[in-house]
Amino acid sequence: MLQVVLALLVSVSTPSEAHQRAVDLYKQHKYTDAVAALERVVNTETPGTAEYNESVLFIGQSYFMLSQAPKAIPWLEKLPGLNEANYMLGYAYLQTAQQEQSEAAFARLFGLKPDSAAGHLLAGQMMLKKEYADQAVMEVTKALALDPKLPEAHFLLGEVAISRGWLDDAITELEKELAINPNFSMAWYRLGDAYTRQEHWDLAIPHLQRAVWLNPDYSGPFILLGRCYYKERNYTNAEGILRRGLSIDPNNSSGTYLLAQTLVAEGKTEEGRALLAKVKA
Repeated sequence: MLQVVLALLVSVSTPSEAHQRAVDLYKQHKYTDAVAALERVVNTETPGTAEYNESVLFIGQSYFMLSQAPKAIPWLEKLPGLNEANYMLGYAYLQTAQQEQSEAAFARLFGLKPDSAAGHLLAGQMMLKKEYADQAVMEVTKALALDPKLPEAHFLLGEVAISRGWLDDAITELEKELAINPNFSMAWYRLGDAYTRQEHWDLAIPHLQRAVWLNPDYSGPFILLGRCYYKERNYTNAEGILRRGLSIDPNNSSGTYLLAQTLVAEGKTEEGRALLAKVKA
C-alpha cells in the first residue's frame, strides 16, 4: 500500500514542475499550448511571487504574439511596473483603439508623464515605429501644443510626410526642426533626402554634407550625397564619397551599384564591372 501511495505522489507534478513545463511551451513558441498550460498553473501560484509574475507575463505575451490584444491586455495590466508589459500594452491598446491608455503605457515605459509634451512625443515615436502614422501625428500635435519648440517633434512630422510622398510638407517640417535643433544630423539627412526625391540635386547636396559632418559614422547621407554628385556628373566627388559610405556599410547594395556606375562613367571599366557582378551575384 505504501508503495502505491509513493508512486502516486511521484506521478503528481508539483506546481513548480507544472510551471516549468508551461514556460517551456512558451519558449518553444507554442503560444496556444502555453496559454492553456499557464492559465491552469497561474491559479495555483501566489500573486506577487516570481513564478506568478512570470506566468502572467507569458500569458499576456502569448496572447499578444497570437494577435489577440483584447485577451492580452487584462493579463499585462497586472504588471504595470514591468517594462516588457508596458511595451506590449502600448501596442495592444492601439490595436483596440484605446489611444489614451497607449499613451500612458508608453509613458510608464520611459518614466514620463503621459500628459507632458515629452510623453506625447515619445508615444508618437513609438507609434510610428509600428506604422501607426495617424496616431503618431495626433500625439506630436498634442506635444507641440504644449511646447512649440520641442526638439524632434517636427522631425517626426517630416518623417510621416516623406513616407506619404508629401515632400513639400516634409521640407517645411524639417526646416522647422532645424531652426530649433540645428545639430540634429538626421534632420539634415532627411531634408537632403526629400530634395533628392524631388531630383533637386543641387539643393540636396549642402544638407547632406551637413549630415555627414555632424555624423561621419552613418552611411545613409554618404550614399545619397554620392548619388547627387553622380547625377551632377561630378564623378570624382561621387567616387570618393561613395567609398567612404561603403567603408562604413560594405554590404550596402545600392551604394555598391552606384559606385560601379560611377567607376564606369569615369572610365574605370574593369573595376566598375566587377562591382556590378558583385551586386548581381
